[in-house]
Amino acid sequence: MLWLVISLLFVGTFVFLYLNSQPKQSSYETLKPTMGVIERTTVLTGKIEPRDEIQIKPQISGIVTQINVEPGDMVKEGDVIAVIKVIPEASQLSSAEGRVNVAMIAFDDARLKHERNEMLYEKRVISREEYENSKAAFDKAAEELSSARDAVNIVKQGVSRYNASEANTQVRATITGLVLDVPVKVGTSVIQANTFNDGTTIATVADMNNLIFKGSADETEVGALSTGMPVTITVGALPDYESEATIEYISPKGTDVNGANTFEIKAAITPDSTVKLRAGYSANAVVALKRTERVLQIPESVVEFSGDSTFVYLLVDTIPERVYRRVPVHTGLSDGINIEVKSGIDSTSVIRAAEIKN
Repeated sequence: MLWLVISLLFVGTFVFLYLNSQPKQSSYETLKPTMGVIERTTVLTGKIEPRDEIQIKPQISGIVTQINVEPGDMVKEGDVIAVIKVIPEASQLSSAEGRVNVAMIAFDDARLKHERNEMLYEKRVISREEYENSKAAFDKAAEELSSARDAVNIVKQGVSRYNASEANTQVRATITGLVLDVPVKVGTSVIQANTFNDGTTIATVADMNNLIFKGSADETEVGALSTGMPVTITVGALPDYESEATIEYISPKGTDVNGANTFEIKAAITPDSTVKLRAGYSANAVVALKRTERVLQIPESVVEFSGDSTFVYLLVDTIPERVYRRVPVHTGLSDGINIEVKSGIDSTSVIRAAEIKN
């Protein structure tokens, strides 16, 4: 029994080795060239941004006592976004109050002189010109006193008595649009913009009906781009969304990003009232760099590249078995999947494709 098992194993091993030693006949799928359109495209990565994004800043320094908006609210130009309570600066307040004291002294002196000259004028002791000069000096002193008191009021409250309705304490929207961000809260100390700092941003407002795609292009591709070229915008957060856009700006200066030289690109997006786009959405812009129509094309995977030459395997015989001949072809534009064939084969040619696995 043992010898029988050993004999069967020996014979099975011999047959297996014999079959594997025989040459295998490879078989391939075939295809014919087709007529079609080939388009070479590039994809620019970037974001959706509003064209006009305005940071609203206060005209005075102080503490926020009221906020009337929150992100997502629509505002009109002139709407009050927040109210600020002025915290007077000691040196400014002291200077303003000192001005009031000086103006009061001058006013009292001018008033006494004018009253005395008024009595003298009634008695025809002084001339009319001297009387009118004293009255003008009195009126001027009164105006100076009123202006000094108003300056104190502005330092203390940020409000002038003469234009309280246009008070600097009221922070107003400068454009009509959507509130994107309100980075402050009630009680936050804020400062006005001046030569030494940019000031505190009370809110960011943008016109969301005027959006642009802002992205970047590699230096190897930017030479093929030009203003006015159409692009197709896709948004990762909106899988079914596509929008047409037009390149309107290409930066004349590149920026080094992680060792790669890139150029900023801006494209105006065609508005779509049925889709709500949000500022900051990641987006891609597909740009057609070159396009050919009604050309002979084959899958690029069947082309053999050898240096500067390209070849395909053309079916030349089928009896008794399929025979393929390596023939040179002149290729053109490629989209990464299909490639244009300018010469070497025609639409009736049969070309070897992928090998069929047995």
